[in-house]
Amino acid sequence: MVIERPDGTGSVRGMEVTTVARQIALARIALGTGLTIAPGLVARSWIGSDATRTGAKVLSAGFGARDVAIGAGLLHALDNGGDPRPWLVVGAAGDLADMLATLAARRSLPFGRIGVAAVAASGAGLSLWAARKA
Repeated sequence: MVIERPDGTGSVRGMEVTTVARQIALARIALGTGLTIAPGLVARSWIGSDATRTGAKVLSAGFGARDVAIGAGLLHALDNGGDPRPWLVVGAAGDLADMLATLAARRSLPFGRIGVAAVAASGAGLSLWAARKA
């Protein structure tokens, strides 16, 4: 898809919805795998030194498994002619919950919370865009 600039001076490539959805799926699987395998390490930038506590590791591993499942479901739908929209919407809901929880606790979290909130907002926005276009 090519989108022309309003002044007619050229064009920019548009985003293909299936490409974006595939990248979302792969990113979820990668992040989820990291959170599941090394929850204390991966979650440290999000919640700080508390990430090494047992309870935080359990929750982080659970969030990681959630993202692996959503990413794998989305990838399966894309590869087998299924409807990717439910997977994209569920992923966006999880990202929005992560972002809102991070913003609510922002004063108690390390500086990395800004990046986590930005990634969550971007993931939610791209997922909803892709769900609308799919």
